[in-house]
Amino acid sequence: MKKFVIEDDFWSLFPKAKIGVVICHDIDNSIKDEEKYKSMLLKAEREALKYLQNEEFSSNEVIKVWREAFQKFKTKKGARSSIEALLKRVHNGNHLGTINPLVDIYNCISLRYALPCGGEDIDTFAGDIRLTKALGNENFVTLGTEKSEPPYEGEIVYKDNEGAICRCWNWRESVRTMLTENTKNAFLCIELVDEKRTEEFENALKDLAKTVNDNLGGTCKISILDINNREIII
Repeated sequence: MKKFVIEDDFWSLFPKAKIGVVICHDIDNSIKDEEKYKSMLLKAEREALKYLQNEEFSSNEVIKVWREAFQKFKTKKGARSSIEALLKRVHNGNHLGTINPLVDIYNCISLRYALPCGGEDIDTFAGDIRLTKALGNENFVTLGTEKSEPPYEGEIVYKDNEGAICRCWNWRESVRTMLTENTKNAFLCIELVDEKRTEEFENALKDLAKTVNDNLGGTCKISILDINNREIII
């Protein structure tokens, strides 16, 4: 059985963080109705504007907390959290395109709750998946390149036995494990660093699981990991 383990190296930097996981099995992620997801994304983009009340983009609280988090470990220059990247597009009036149902759904949830969401294909994992500090020699190839760009030593990453899965915590993901139309079993996560938003975080997880279940079938199980609950079987 594969496990998801959050290691001490992570908790030493973020003792109050929570990582919510939705494990989905036997889903149908094939694209059947692109217009439905396009409409869902447009609605989520409109909802996300409520988090951008300050004219200065970086002064909005949902952006600030992640910029502060990224200052606690070595990051690639210019790396930003996934939620900042999404909100920046909305802020600039650039619409999100559809990719595949799972990615569209977690992007909608991410925008709706202003929390980073991501997802990977469980069947591509080599052994357990870990959230930890990188050694700096992990293989990592992202979309749009064929060259490996290993994380820095001490960078927060998701990784397995074959290399890094996501660099700079939630900035860029590996092509090797990304969700595709053929994905049947998915590892979805939502990350929280602002403990004041625990209720929204929990609601986002329920919303994510229900939306996947309603649209793609299969089964979805929610788990929340924190400093006192550091691993689950996936």
